[in-house]
Amino acid sequence: MMALKQKTVIGVIGSAEPSAVGLEIAAEVGRLLAEAGAVLVTGGLGGVMAAASKGCAEAGGLVLGILPGDNPDAANPHVDIVIPTGMGHGRNVLVAQTAQALIAVEGGLGTLSEVAIGLKTGRAVFLLESRLQVEGAILVGTAQQAVTAALEALKEGFDG
Repeated sequence: MMALKQKTVIGVIGSAEPSAVGLEIAAEVGRLLAEAGAVLVTGGLGGVMAAASKGCAEAGGLVLGILPGDNPDAANPHVDIVIPTGMGHGRNVLVAQTAQALIAVEGGLGTLSEVAIGLKTGRAVFLLESRLQVEGAILVGTAQQAVTAALEALKEGFDG
């Protein structure tokens, strides 16, 4: 029997109400992840999540959305696989645990919780356009740097 190859799963987390720059960066991150053959996981809603999802979907990538509520119709239109949890903010744990690495674009307290969970569980975490300063998270300057660094971290065995 042939073994199935595990897909690389990268999480994009961030602000529900990002700046125009944040939206642009998130879409580029999503596109670059799709081009690299990675699966994108987000919280499935708007803002950074929707922008990254759109960028990924338009580049032919697969988008997984882990929703806080129990209504699958709440997902942004670019999500391919919807997981409605009914867990509220508790779904942040699932997003961080599902991702092998996390890229945060802007973000506030919800993003901070995902960053902390990611770091606590051994994920590589990269911050873009973020005011967050968390020991262990790595600041990067561009979408390309974030995606390259996340993929390199996984190649080096840094996958939680």
